[in-house]
Amino acid sequence: MDEQELVSAYFSAMRRGAEAEDEMMALFADDAVYVEPFSGAPRESVGREAIRGTLRAGWAEPLPDMVLDVHEIEVTERGARSRWTCTSPALPGPAEGEDLYTIEDGKITRLEVRFLEG
Repeated sequence: MDEQELVSAYFSAMRRGAEAEDEMMALFADDAVYVEPFSGAPRESVGREAIRGTLRAGWAEPLPDMVLDVHEIEVTERGARSRWTCTSPALPGPAEGEDLYTIEDGKITRLEVRFLEG
């Protein structure tokens, strides 16, 4: 799977949530780092099992009627970058974000998710 396919698979699993847990976890290296802002401040999870725990916490209370639109996936020298918009009636407005992926041997070794200021 190349970088473009890997990022597309990540978003496919993210849209399906808990039902795609195994598929999602297979995309990460054992010692991957996942940095996400969804709890209000950037939080870092290190290792596949820590990432699984972080994702499970989010899947336990999913956003209702969430729509995740990917606007761009750009392959970079060390991995990929994506830009996206997430909408849900539970959000005050659309959330725009950017993901920075470091990819080695077909696995995500670092994923940094951040919100973009509108």
